[in-house]
Parts: sequence; structure tokens; C-alpha cells
Amino acid sequence: IAVLPALQYSVESAKRVRNAGKELMLHQPMQAKNLNVNPGPNAITPEMHTYDIEQLVRKNISEIGPVAGLNNHEGSLITESASKIGAVLDVCMAENIFFLDSRTTAATKGPQSALERGIHIWERDIFLDNTQVREDIISQIVQATKIANRDGYAIMIGHVWSSSNLAKILSEMYVSLSKKGYRFSTVGGLYENFG
Repeated sequence: IAVLPALQYSVESAKRVRNAGKELMLHQPMQAKNLNVNPGPNAITPEMHTYDIEQLVRKNISEIGPVAGLNNHEGSLITESASKIGAVLDVCMAENIFFLDSRTTAATKGPQSALERGIHIWERDIFLDNTQVREDIISQIVQATKIANRDGYAIMIGHVWSSSNLAKILSEMYVSLSKKGYRFSTVGGLYENFG
């Protein structure tokens, strides 16, 4: 479960995630290419220097941490900058946490920056709920199984705005998917087989 920093219930939400035994991630806000999109408080913005980015990410981790990893909230503008996303990866390396690139842009420099640092990052394969239409969500889950068949796994991201609908669909499909040999894991759990 990824938690945004610097909101009224961020610390409490993170505490509840940990107390429930779930894997906690920092959902690090980053500026999108659409400058009209406000990524929220404590966001990485284009005018920030790498040192400032590192300090901000460390601050956000210390607010809600400990965390297993982090991913980007929005961030198409920032992840297209090798130096800026590289600063985020430097913190991940220092903190020994994973980075999940939400891939909000096809031009992300996350993989390149990771390669330059000799580290592995994870990348989102599917957004489950770009719409809240039941058939669309089911279609995305089916698409994820095709990716998993090809690659051995598929990383899916869902959002809080469709949590009740998405949770219900996943619960309904879980038994059938399990019988077909699929299993659900956290991103951190992927290290066991694919790290």
C-alpha cells in the first residue's frame, strides 16, 4: 500500500498499513508534464536540484517510514529527467528500499538511471482502474495475466478512488486465478523469485 506524504492522515495511514502487516511504500509526489496537475504536498518539482530532491525524499520517508520501497505519484515530467529520477534512486540505494516506476510516461528515464547505478527497479505493467467500469477493470486483470504468462509476473497498480469496486472484483476473481496457478504478491515479494 502506497501512502502519500504530508497529508492530514499520512502518518496514521502508514501506521495502520504496518499494523495490518501490509507492505508500505512511499507514494512520492512528482510533477507531471501537465503543469496544471498539482501532485500534492512535498512533491518533487522541476526547479529542484538533486540535493534538494534527495533531502525531500528522505524527509518523506522519515515521516511515514519505515518503508519497503517507493513509487511515483504523477511524475511524468520528473521521471523523464535522468538526473532528477537518479536522485530518487540514490536515496533508494542508500535506504536499501526498492523503486517502482509507475510509468506515467513512456519516456521515463528510470530504467536508464537504474542501469547506470547497477541496480534493479520495478516497473508498472498495468493500471487496473483508469476507469471504474467493471468490464474495463476485468479486462485489465486479464491483460495482466497475459503479461504474467509471458514475463513470469505482472505489476498492477490500483487506486484508492476505486478501492471498493476493485477489491470486490479482485475477490471475485481470486479463486479462479489461483486455480489457474496465478498468485498475488507485494512488490517486495517479487524479490524472492525475480530480484
